[in-house]
Amino acid sequence: MERVAINTKNHRTEPICLPRSEFPRIVVVGGGFAGLAIVENLKNQPVQVVLIDRNNFHQFQPLFYQVATSGLEPDSIVFPFRKQVRKIKNVIFRFAEVEKINTSGRIVITNKGFINYDFLVLATGTTTNYFGMSNVERHSIGMKSIRDSLNIRHMMLQNLEQAAITCNEKERDALTNFVIVGGGPAGVEMAGALAEFCKYILPKDYPEYPASTMKIYLLEAMDKLLVTMSENASTKTLGYLKALHVTVLLNESVIDYDGEVVQTKSGIKIYSKNLIWTAGVKGQPPKGIDNQAVTRANRLKTNGYLKVEGYKNIFAIGDIAARISEETPSGDPQVAQVAIQQGRYLAKTIMQFIWQNQPTAYFRYKDKGSLATVGKRRAVADLGKFKFSGYPAWLLWSLVHLMSISGFRNKIFVGINWAISYFKYEKSNRVIIRNFRRKE
Repeated sequence: MERVAINTKNHRTEPICLPRSEFPRIVVVGGGFAGLAIVENLKNQPVQVVLIDRNNFHQFQPLFYQVATSGLEPDSIVFPFRKQVRKIKNVIFRFAEVEKINTSGRIVITNKGFINYDFLVLATGTTTNYFGMSNVERHSIGMKSIRDSLNIRHMMLQNLEQAAITCNEKERDALTNFVIVGGGPAGVEMAGALAEFCKYILPKDYPEYPASTMKIYLLEAMDKLLVTMSENASTKTLGYLKALHVTVLLNESVIDYDGEVVQTKSGIKIYSKNLIWTAGVKGQPPKGIDNQAVTRANRLKTNGYLKVEGYKNIFAIGDIAARISEETPSGDPQVAQVAIQQGRYLAKTIMQFIWQNQPTAYFRYKDKGSLATVGKRRAVADLGKFKFSGYPAWLLWSLVHLMSISGFRNKIFVGINWAISYFKYEKSNRVIIRNFRRKE
């Protein structure tokens, strides 16, 4: 029997239409790596699974930087949810944005209506964290969605075109200087891709000014790049970036940006109209969750079963989840492998809750290693005791990412693009589809 929703002011109170089912209903909010992993592992189980997302597609985040630098088209790394789940008979997708959770009534309230649940799984991921710097947020671009990637692409191409027009050398410098903040995998990979764009594309497309005009800066607040990887990976990455003429500034943080001048803590000023922010993320817990369950960076505290603190039937997985324990005082790493493993684990755990009222084991993350690339034939790999770099690491990175993309068609398209780029050093997607405008 359907429960009746509580009338909540300022929210739509009609139910979202769903097929009737005699089975328990599991509502999964968010279709990232974690959300899709649990959905796919609940296939054919005696439960009704409802996947809710504010987009109608899954995004392959590790390749956002390639869309941003004209290496790939966006439809190569996104995949429609309905196509993803259409063969899973007990899974239903609903395109809606969650506004609030009514935890006492077990109701998810969205902008399209409400859904009752027996079990709720929050896999809402993260958004860019600007650490309270409103000017930086207003004038820079993060890289947490496919829309961000397209904004970066259009900003870059528009500014390069404007640089070819202007006779003002100071303005040209600002238009062709690129500042990337954050020396993690996303920042490092973005810097490498921009450096190769500068080296191979700029001289052919923009003979109006020398390629040396375009300068790339990578700022990292810590004393090394890739802080979660080995010293070998960090050192090699720094060497690769310097070989590509990227200016790397360690122990350097941004304190302000007005759209034209980047100001750092040590007093450095960089004239640039291109600031890309990859320096931090924060969780996006929906309204209605008790603040006591929220830890640093807006993550949700969970126990070993990934159950949100203070709730019996609400779970969190992926980047939003912080499994607090002696081994993980700050939570598990916010990487795709953790999200996938948590999704698989929770699918089994919820079924054990249903059948036995108690699962058998806590979640344990199995670290399969880390990879990062810095352009063609340059990458670093930490695989347990094996730490290597260069061409072998790049081949492994390419294979792992190609096989992880959703959809056979997408794998083929990405593979073809990579092959063309590898042999011809060409990027075929340098088109301005729409004008980029900064936030007002």
